[in-house]
Amino acid sequence: MSTKIEWTDESWNPISGCSPCSPGCVNCYAEMMSRRLKGRFGYHYQNPFQITLHKEKLKEPLRLKKPRKIFPCSMGDLFHPDVPESWIDALFQVTTLARQHTYQILTKRPERMQKYLSIIVSKYQIEVPANLWFGVTAENQQMADQRIPVLIDTPVANRFISIEPMLEAVDISCYIKNIDWVIVGGETGVKARDMEPRWAIEIKDLCRGNHVPFFFKQMTKKAPTPEELLIKEFPKAML
Repeated sequence: MSTKIEWTDESWNPISGCSPCSPGCVNCYAEMMSRRLKGRFGYHYQNPFQITLHKEKLKEPLRLKKPRKIFPCSMGDLFHPDVPESWIDALFQVTTLARQHTYQILTKRPERMQKYLSIIVSKYQIEVPANLWFGVTAENQQMADQRIPVLIDTPVANRFISIEPMLEAVDISCYIKNIDWVIVGGETGVKARDMEPRWAIEIKDLCRGNHVPFFFKQMTKKAPTPEELLIKEFPKAML
């Protein structure tokens, strides 16, 4: 479960695989990694990035006794249409059994997330636990305006935005009062698209003005980070 992702402690992948759905998917690190793993560790040889259920990994959080920040499905998207609802149920059952952890659930498909959680809340007359954080990727303005309103309309306690890879200036000022955490980062890899430092600085200033924790991950291709972006803040509830 170990990971190099700075804003989490552990990755958890009982589900892997996805399919492109927006500009941020062009240089997907998870797809590249799945190709390296093809034919091994449960990844299909011919199509390693197809939706795959890894039953042997489902109960991993139960083995971690010390509270951790856990990123489910870093190698896919929990709310991809090909992920069986029964498997989404199973994942959330594990989070219920391992309540000591904080789960950071990130998706590019908030419509299914919103529908799924709304049904659960209505059917069982419960609130989504506060140790579950739900976020959307907002790599450009179009995706921000498409996904963030759906996230805000989702009945959860904690919401975050990942503007990574940041492909252009993104204005989230009309949403920020309903957001609890913002992550920003440039693209990495050989074919990485450029990110202007001022784009990230504008988001940082907006977060500071609204008392929202701001986490800057890296510049494009991990170029040196400007001093004013050397900020890696977490919400107090995650610490």
